[in-house]
Amino acid sequence: MIQRIQTLYLLLVAAVSGGLIFVFSLWTLVSDKQEFVLDLFSKPEFTFKVIPVSFLASSLIALMAIFNFKKRQLQFVLGRIIVLVNLFLLGLLIYLSLTLPGETAVSKKGIGMFLPVVAILFAVLANKAIKRDEDLVKSVDRLR
Repeated sequence: MIQRIQTLYLLLVAAVSGGLIFVFSLWTLVSDKQEFVLDLFSKPEFTFKVIPVSFLASSLIALMAIFNFKKRQLQFVLGRIIVLVNLFLLGLLIYLSLTLPGETAVSKKGIGMFLPVVAILFAVLANKAIKRDEDLVKSVDRLR
């Protein structure tokens, strides 16, 4: 059913992964003359193209899980895939935060680096609610 609590959690995962990456910055580089935001969408390096794709993939998987409300097992698996994608993304962001600052520029990490943690939290809560629904359905089937 689409009005369940896991739908709200998965919608929050989609909003955090898909929408908030455009609101919060991941890094701000401070150069000698001016302050500018590191644009992750125009960098030619591989890692800077993987970050927005991973955020959007997490958002799309969450939306797929919302609309598979009749297939709770698939919804549960999609929730675990969301957690894995966000763990990969969190590891990539931590790696970049440790290697990005150099001698030429000082970087300030933005709050956007914590978005995968929030998405993981909501995905785990959604999986707990899905599991609770699945257990309820199995217990009712046993009584018949």
